[in-house]
Amino acid sequence: MSVAALRLIRCRKLSTTGPGVKRVLQWKDIRKIAKVTGAVVLGGCVFITYEVVALDKAVTIDTQAILQEKYKSYIYLKATPSNEPENIATGLTNKARRELHKAARRFLEISSRILLRPLDGHFSHLDADPHEVALWVLLKRTRSATKAVRLQAVQELADNHHWHDYQYQTAAQVVDQQTSVGLARTPRVDLRFFLSPPALPELEDGFSVEDGLRQLLASLPQSEVDKCVQYFTSLALRESSQSLAAQRGGLWCFGGNGLPYAQSLTSVPSEKVESFCLQALVQHSKVQSHCDHIVANGGLQLLQRVYQLRRDSQKIQRNIVRIIGNLALNDSVHQAIVQSGWVPVLAEMMQSPHIMQASHAARALANLDRETVKEKYQDGVYVLHPQTRDNQPIKADVLFVHGLLGAAFKTWRQKDCDGMKEEEKEAGSKDDYTECWPKSWLAADCPNLRVLSVEYDSHLSDWKAKCPAENQRKSLAYRSRELLNKLKLAGVGERPVIWVAHSMGGLLVKKMLLDASEDPDMHGLMKNTKGIMFYSVPHHGTFMAEYSVNVRYLLFPSIEVRELCKDSPALRGLNENFLSMAKEREIKVLSFAETLPTTIGPMIKILVVPTQSADLGIGDLIEVNVDHLNICKPEKKDSFLYKRSLQFIQEALQSYISH
Repeated sequence: MSVAALRLIRCRKLSTTGPGVKRVLQWKDIRKIAKVTGAVVLGGCVFITYEVVALDKAVTIDTQAILQEKYKSYIYLKATPSNEPENIATGLTNKARRELHKAARRFLEISSRILLRPLDGHFSHLDADPHEVALWVLLKRTRSATKAVRLQAVQELADNHHWHDYQYQTAAQVVDQQTSVGLARTPRVDLRFFLSPPALPELEDGFSVEDGLRQLLASLPQSEVDKCVQYFTSLALRESSQSLAAQRGGLWCFGGNGLPYAQSLTSVPSEKVESFCLQALVQHSKVQSHCDHIVANGGLQLLQRVYQLRRDSQKIQRNIVRIIGNLALNDSVHQAIVQSGWVPVLAEMMQSPHIMQASHAARALANLDRETVKEKYQDGVYVLHPQTRDNQPIKADVLFVHGLLGAAFKTWRQKDCDGMKEEEKEAGSKDDYTECWPKSWLAADCPNLRVLSVEYDSHLSDWKAKCPAENQRKSLAYRSRELLNKLKLAGVGERPVIWVAHSMGGLLVKKMLLDASEDPDMHGLMKNTKGIMFYSVPHHGTFMAEYSVNVRYLLFPSIEVRELCKDSPALRGLNENFLSMAKEREIKVLSFAETLPTTIGPMIKILVVPTQSADLGIGDLIEVNVDHLNICKPEKKDSFLYKRSLQFIQEALQSYISH
């Protein structure tokens, strides 16, 4: 070893043995420290474990109740059988559940946000489909304080045919009374906007609809009604009692008129009894004080039950809707009518292809619509056009008045075609046939006209028996006063008027105008009468009064026969007074006269109104090669009879409807 190496070793030894050098730990010391630390950690863990176990034993939490409440909050989807593999069905179910939860959360968020904002608020920042936002905006606008905003919102609601099914259901539950009525009066409205009528309670055992109608009739007061209403009520109750006796095997009531009635029938069909009761209720519903009794005694719900039961009987349904239309004349019962589910029923009936059904529903809805209709249409006054809410301004009125044994609709139908089936004519399904040409043709050619048709006493012909007080109701004077009051409530006379009358209806028009000229409250009607169109009106009487009693009874009741006698003093005075007034006021007149005899029965043919009697003495007189019944029934739209009638109406109102 070299000297340098030895010197280095010596120096290292000297440097490590000095007093200031730190001592290096040995491995045995490290093991001792690890043992102590491990013991401490292990002891701590054992202690903590002991404390947790002790705490778990001391405090036990039962989560069963919490789980039950949690399960209640879940939305369960009803499982439907499927032929697909189970994993696919499970996946679709889970996906549907997730989408349902998502849609529900989104729907609630959007509705709550929108309803808390003003109408002019902007919704662009909302995380929502604009289509969903639009629905809620329109629904809120239907309750605006501004009428124009409300009407526009209802129109936009109905015009949008792209709402989802759940949106229709939402709207049906949210809309108020006037909005619901407004939607029902909107053309081609979707019926999903309306809730179904509320469920009716089950009838008690042994209690029928007929029993309910009888009880309702018996509960109504017999005051404030004329003798005919009392007579019809007693007749309906008698029919009902006889039916009840037949069903239960009881004895007929003998004595008086009961014996021949009992001998002629062994039972009375339930539908016939219901029809009698409903016609009596029609008369009671014309009395304002009786309307409250009908509603208070559950009449609206009872009528709803009969309507649903007799869906195959158009006549019964029309009588029921007549009652609803009469009740709707009283604003105090509007809420009860809506709440009992009549608005969706009327909305559906409005869309019927049968003009009579739709017109009865249109009258009832118009009386319910106080938002846009100020007029009130009493029983027997029907709006043929417009039957819905329309932005087209009405410039004038055309009023149709039928003759004896006529009606507001059937008198003005298209001429019957021999080759056409009856069901086709009734349904009005053929484009070349109409049940009522004023509604189908005139309304299309003159959309800014209000077309009305009146009906008088036609309900009396439905009864088998004659009312003892009926004669006074059939006089021209009585009918004139009655119709003038109805037309005044309907707003006739507030704008230019054209009268269209058939047969004795023309005499009634002349009598009404003469009466109106003497009534200060009706001067507007006289001032606004611009023209009259007569279809075979017997201005100078008819030879029918000279025929046998049987023929006279077939066409005219006795009092009309007396008033229609040829050259009778009353008829002569009526004609002279009217001519004087018409010339003074320069009223335009057009008359049509029949030239063919009318077939009555298998053997009799009569020229009911000769040309000499149909000639008023002023205006144009046109002879038409038809009989008395078809003189007011054009064969088709391009026939001379309709084209000349349309020309007269347009010329008489030219200065009013041209701008």
